[in-house]
Amino acid sequence: MDVKTQLVKVHNNDNVAVATCPIVAGTYIAEYDITVSQDIPAGHKVALVTLSDGGDIVKYGFSIGAATSQINAGEHVHSHNAKTKLKGTEQYVYAPSNTASKQNHLTSGLQFMGYRRENGKVGIRNEVWIINTVGCVNRTADRIANECNRRFASECDGFRAFTHPFGCSQLGDDLDDTRTILASLASHPNAGAVLIVGLGCENNQLKSLLPHVDKPANRVRFYNAQEVVDELEEGVNAVYDLLKVMANDKREPIDASELTLGMKCGGSDAFSGITANPTVGRVTDLMCNLGGSVILTETPEMFGAEQLLMNRAKNKDVFEAFNSLIDEFKNYFIAHNQPIYENPSPGNKAGGLTTLEEKSLGAVQKGGTSIIQSILQYGEPKQDKGLSLLQAPGNDAVSSTALAASGAHIVLFTTGRGTPLGFPVPTVKISSNSDIANKKPHWIDFNAGQVLEGVSIDKCAEALLQHCLAVASGQQTCNEKNGSHEIAIWKRGVTL
Repeated sequence: MDVKTQLVKVHNNDNVAVATCPIVAGTYIAEYDITVSQDIPAGHKVALVTLSDGGDIVKYGFSIGAATSQINAGEHVHSHNAKTKLKGTEQYVYAPSNTASKQNHLTSGLQFMGYRRENGKVGIRNEVWIINTVGCVNRTADRIANECNRRFASECDGFRAFTHPFGCSQLGDDLDDTRTILASLASHPNAGAVLIVGLGCENNQLKSLLPHVDKPANRVRFYNAQEVVDELEEGVNAVYDLLKVMANDKREPIDASELTLGMKCGGSDAFSGITANPTVGRVTDLMCNLGGSVILTETPEMFGAEQLLMNRAKNKDVFEAFNSLIDEFKNYFIAHNQPIYENPSPGNKAGGLTTLEEKSLGAVQKGGTSIIQSILQYGEPKQDKGLSLLQAPGNDAVSSTALAASGAHIVLFTTGRGTPLGFPVPTVKISSNSDIANKKPHWIDFNAGQVLEGVSIDKCAEALLQHCLAVASGQQTCNEKNGSHEIAIWKRGVTL
């Protein structure tokens, strides 16, 4: 990739290139021997050769859709003259790839300062999490967290209330999903202790939730608000008792192999698949080579690129589980009479992304080149090392919550347009371009836009991994400084 040009051709086989800056009509690009015939916004595509009506548009070395009319060399390629080729479910083949993950010299010796828990898990924060079983006590949970932050601010790394609107009038899979996510969050080792607040009459009963919480009993308190006189003071007193248990928790050196990273993109632009996502992909390979753990999610943002990932399945069982993951999500769209390809958002399109295939081929680069070791269902805790794929939608809050629930200590969140959102675990925002990094330094933690300015992806990835180790050792991310800690639960079924 030539970073000194106005156009970036990502792969040798591509018949389009991406504008690295706005290009004015009439500009001659000598290296491709084309004259740009229309004004091209930064991030948008230009045809390098004449594309026939119905012909494949190729980026990343693969088709990202078809031309809807003849497109001449030098013309703008976007939604007005290109369309997706995705339709519905497909047949996949098990064709294991012989491509090994990218090796590196960071093979051992990396550490961070974390908290070793009694059950053997490792946390990177020592927070008290307040989790409510039902939306009716959202404000109770918030008030407890606020009061504890006022009274006990110096006693731990913070008090987080993770509120949500669910837990009542839910049935079947929806109720199970709510219970699973909340129990998995309560089990997270970034929480030194957890207070669970119920109402008392909800479907999501404490007695059904608590058995799924994997945490020492002395680090969990719970009650139903209907059964106590003052639910606020009851909660504050419970947290006070938990802080006594946490009093001796200290950071200690932990090998980097015990770190779990979750990979996510949101507010993507055309540079996301050229700078930020490939950089995160190299971090995936670095972590896997170090013996660590990585979780990749956003199932619908694999559509159009899924076969490339399937070729990296560890064995046929993993391939078949991945096949089921994809088909399950496609059938979810079909059951709700929605097309599977309506994914690029207005912001994505404004940033230059045209089809779901294009978005997916850029998005899956966050998974690097490592072998896929396992497939996780929504809310399922990650148990093994290496790279796992997790069932969850593309929605930023839902998928990031799912990553945390499955055990991610940190979410690496790439973005081309920026977002202030933060989630239950530290959320490292990685910009795909320097403009958003400079404009929103209070949102962006790491600038991968430097790749367009001459820094190699390998160097960028090594710096990002070191940044993650610093965050794991206590350095605050922008979302933590801004107090942005949100959760969202996937709603798929009937509400009574």
